[in-house]
Formats: sequence, C-alpha cells, structure tokens
Amino acid sequence: MTSAATIACHSGSFHADDTVGVAVLMSLNPDAALVRTRDRDRVSRADFAVDVGGQWDPSCGRFDHHQRGFDGRRPDGTLYASAGLVWSAHGRDFVAAIAGSTTDAATVAQVADEIDDEFVIHVDRADTGESHGAPGSFGYSAMVAQFNATWLEGGLEGERADAEHASFLAIVRFTQQLLQRMVHRKLARAAAVSRVRASRRLEGGRLLVLDQGMPWQETVLREMPDVLIVLFPDDGTNHWVIRTVPIESGSFDAKLDLPAAWAGLRDQELAAASGVADARFVHNNLFIGGAYSFEAALAMARAALEVPQAAAAGQKA
Repeated sequence: MTSAATIACHSGSFHADDTVGVAVLMSLNPDAALVRTRDRDRVSRADFAVDVGGQWDPSCGRFDHHQRGFDGRRPDGTLYASAGLVWSAHGRDFVAAIAGSTTDAATVAQVADEIDDEFVIHVDRADTGESHGAPGSFGYSAMVAQFNATWLEGGLEGERADAEHASFLAIVRFTQQLLQRMVHRKLARAAAVSRVRASRRLEGGRLLVLDQGMPWQETVLREMPDVLIVLFPDDGTNHWVIRTVPIESGSFDAKLDLPAAWAGLRDQELAAASGVADARFVHNNLFIGGAYSFEAALAMARAALEVPQAAAAGQKA
C-alpha cells in the first residue's frame, strides 16, 4: 500500500461492483487519487484498476472481469465481478484495519468471509447477471444505479463528467461507511458469544438473563435449546426487554409466545392483564415485551413460562 496511490475505474455510468471495489481500496489508501477514465494509458499508469483495463492480477492491483476468457470464480462456482475480486484480495486487510491488532486472524477471516457471503457475492451476481440483487429498486445494486444521471440530465461533456464524478464519490463514501458498520457489527457479534454463554440461566434453564443488550440469537439457538425467553436491559434506559426465542435466526415465529391476553397492551392495561405492576408493553405478535424494572420483566417471563403452552414449547420448533 502507498500513501499516494492512484485508483482508476471506468468513466460514465457506475455500478455497484466498481463502487464496492473502489470503496475498499480508498479505505486502505485514504490519500489515493481517484481517476475515472477509459483511457488505456492512464489506466496502465494507475496503481489500481477496478472494473477497467482488461486484466485480473491482484499482485499488480488489476481487478477487471470484462476481458475475453475471464472465468474467475469463488469456490462455490459464483462468477466474480470487480467487487469480489477486490474483496478476495483485500477484504481481510479492510477488516483488520478496523478491528485493530488485538483481534485474532481467525476472527478477521471469519468476518471477511461473512461479508462476502452476505453482501459482496450479491453485488457480483447482480453485475454479472447471475441473479437480481433485489426486486425493483430495493437493494444495494439498485440504489447505486439511482445515482447515475438520466438521459434528461444533459449538460456539456465536462459538466456531465464532473457531476458523475461527484455522484460516484458520494456513493463510495456511503459504501465505505456501510462496510465499516458491517465489520463493527460482526465483531460485536463475535465478542458477544462468550458473554452469552456465561450469562445467568433461571427457571430450569428456560430463561436467560443478559446484563447488556447484545447479539444472542445464534448462540442460544446453536447451544441452548432449553432457553425460551431472554431478558436484557433496554439500551440507554432503566427498562428491560422480554424477548422470546425464535424457532430459527431472524424469524418472528417463537418457540414460546408471550400470553395471548397481553397482545398489544401497554402500561395500566397490561399491568391489569398480567398482574405485574411495572409491565410496560407487549407486541401484538407476542414475540417481545418490556417492563420498567428487572423485577417486573422477571415476573412477566415467569408468568409466560407458566402458561400451558410452555409445556409444549419445544415442539413448536
């Protein structure tokens, strides 16, 4: 890496794959100059070339996939676009720069691989036509496309190029922030595993109490099949959250619903229905609730576990 690097990508309309590739390289080379051109001489003189130049060679900073005969693929057979080419070469460097020296190499590799699986591969697929990124205008690739000028937005050639460059830089900055937040969240999830494992288990192991809100679903689903309800403090308040354990990660279908009589109730109405004075709310779909104190949250959780459906909770999954 050099502090005065030049990063080249193609001029004209930009796409999600070149945006991601440039975002990663500019993050690792914050003083780099960005050149948007199709001029072969200017591209050849750049330190990095993304989605332009007709060459794939990470050792000399070349990350194009348009050349005849290109067949670069991931181990699962997915064809690379420039986003994946850059990430495969520098994704771990990107993660390590954010994670710092105290994070072990295995965690860095895991986070980089997860970001590729959950984000970068879909950018590549949308660019190569293997699949749509998301229906309609939803999804990262479609959103990037909105920043390109329309045929009605004309202007002189130089003016249009300047406007395209400014729009591209805006999307690159957003993408840098997006990728950085992905890394931070995945590092936080990895750090939470040991805390979740060490947390208190009550009610015969069916109730898990966390001392702080943190990612818990994957650990609980993978390692704690008896846990049906999780309690944790609501960030920035003295309130507590009562969360049922889903049947699978990300689902709103729970192993055990909160009592149906509590659905949609708040404060005094909920207190009357539950018999818990500091009860705060319960969602209509019965997967989450809240209380004004730990004692109230614990009482609500215990009441939910005593409902007859609790006996068959494990069968719901």
